[in-house]
Amino acid sequence: MSDIIQLLPDHVANQIAAGEVVQRPASVVKELLENAIDAGGTQIKLIIKDAGKTLIQVIDNGVGMSVTDARLSFERHATSKIKTADDLFDINTKGFRGEALASIAAVSHVELKTKQENDELGTQLVIEGSEVKSQEVTVTPKGTSVAVKNLFYNIPARRNFLKSNSVELRHIMDEFHRVALAHPTINFSMFHNGSELFNLPVGNNRQRIVNIFGLKTNEKLVPVTEDTEVVKIDGFVGKPEYAKKTRGEQFFFVNNRFIKSSYLNHAVNSVFEGLLTQGTHASYFLY
Repeated sequence: MSDIIQLLPDHVANQIAAGEVVQRPASVVKELLENAIDAGGTQIKLIIKDAGKTLIQVIDNGVGMSVTDARLSFERHATSKIKTADDLFDINTKGFRGEALASIAAVSHVELKTKQENDELGTQLVIEGSEVKSQEVTVTPKGTSVAVKNLFYNIPARRNFLKSNSVELRHIMDEFHRVALAHPTINFSMFHNGSELFNLPVGNNRQRIVNIFGLKTNEKLVPVTEDTEVVKIDGFVGKPEYAKKTRGEQFFFVNNRFIKSSYLNHAVNSVFEGLLTQGTHASYFLY
């Protein structure tokens, strides 16, 4: 019997890996925003068209990349964030696996522009379905711009699975909120179809919460703080009388990263027991 096991071509392997990393436009937004933060960006702009189905672009003023790094960044398991297995126990960056850009480029058209501070010219890369179409020098500001166009253009079944624009935009805004709330010292802005949805100035945690959820939120917040040998907690909870019927304003952050935890959520809810009316949920922003 002849041999039947074979290695998958890179572009097929990348498409399969993309299924793990890129589930919808919001997944791309999360990965690109986190890359911009890891690059040291202090001003990060998110541009969306058609709820991310046509365009997702993130522009930062971070350190930028060299020509070689720009090309390598789209290779699987290529990362600047860890070098040895021991580094996994001391990770201070958002990402470390080196799969995000390769996975995104496998299922979209990507245009990258990047420049380091001391370079006169930057690098422009155009990639379609993991295939590099062009690489050339370009005039661009310091930092990096990644534009992801026509998401899932080569996987019609995945593209058809996407929800309506309003639903996909809601998921994108959720990711944007989570990242922006965790980094109040970074100026974030967000545009959809040419309209500015957010322009968040640098501030503290309370100011960032108010800038996202509205001025009326300020009077609803009660500061909380606890410092033990095990954990340090800072943040805010909403006054019981302002409890909502949805869980949209419940946020836990660990080391500046948003997490979901039913255990911690239950712990917070138990504190509010007897204070909330039936069917309502307290707001909290805990760091």
